[in-house]
Amino acid sequence: MPCSKKTDYLQSLSLLQWPLGYLAIFFILQPLFIGLLFTSLWLLPTLYFVWLFLDWKTPNQGGRRSAWVRNWYVWTHIRDYFPITILKTKDLSPSHNYIMGVHPHGLLTFGAFCNFCTEATGFSKTFPGITPHLATLSWFFKIPFIREYLMAKGVCSVSQPAINYLLSHGTGNLLGIVVGGVGEALQSVPNTTTLILQKRKGFVRTALQHGAHLVPTFTFGETEVYDQVLFHEDSRMYKFQSFFRWIFGFYFCVFYGQGFCQDSVGLLPYHKPIVTIVGEPLPLPRVESPSPEMVDKYHELYMDALYKLFEQHKVQHGYSKTQKLLFL
Repeated sequence: MPCSKKTDYLQSLSLLQWPLGYLAIFFILQPLFIGLLFTSLWLLPTLYFVWLFLDWKTPNQGGRRSAWVRNWYVWTHIRDYFPITILKTKDLSPSHNYIMGVHPHGLLTFGAFCNFCTEATGFSKTFPGITPHLATLSWFFKIPFIREYLMAKGVCSVSQPAINYLLSHGTGNLLGIVVGGVGEALQSVPNTTTLILQKRKGFVRTALQHGAHLVPTFTFGETEVYDQVLFHEDSRMYKFQSFFRWIFGFYFCVFYGQGFCQDSVGLLPYHKPIVTIVGEPLPLPRVESPSPEMVDKYHELYMDALYKLFEQHKVQHGYSKTQKLLFL
């Protein structure tokens, strides 16, 4: 059974370092660092934790992005593994702020990570003057070292204070929110185009309060790179998944892809193209206290724009003419 070429190995190892890097920080680096408290080097962790206390609000105040980290060469290996690309349909003016709906969630959100948290696909050249931020679960920013790693890539907390800060300090900010959330991860199986969106209206209300434009996006291929084992809602495994989400904020999904060798099963995703289409921005008025009717109006306009975006590009990116985008 033939295995991958050297370049494929580099891409595969680069891909694995992304999730494994977080695990290494959490289970190896942090315990070792805390262990220093009981050695002659106790001053190092003490100074860090004092600084952490003083820096606690930074994730809710724009974060601390690093152009150096966003331009690491390792991200290009991840890009080329699938490959991942970004395609704009309209320019985004730096004179406005934007809330971008990221669809679908997928299992590991490869497209959004590579396109908006790194410069591997050339975001800054594609959208000059725009600063991207991708929102994620707030509790990640309470974990030492992981918070620094996330902020360096331009990731921000999905908390309301963090969102309000970004949309009220300057212009040219693009805030990406995975609207379907972790619940959409359980919908992530190949050949499905189901989004959790009908009752998710908070991002529209926030956009109205700040006068931010809404930007629909759809990432073709995001749900095609892994197979997932789905469990019946009455099964013990599904109940465990729900319990896991209650504790950690996201689902424990059972999925598989390919191994290092051809036709083998493993945890590497399949080599399938991932293309993020960034749609035309939808202008919104600034309304400090939008009514439910106004929120519903612009939420409907957003869903229509997203549906049209999918319809315009679906055939080109592997779906049949009869495939429909479904909203739950």
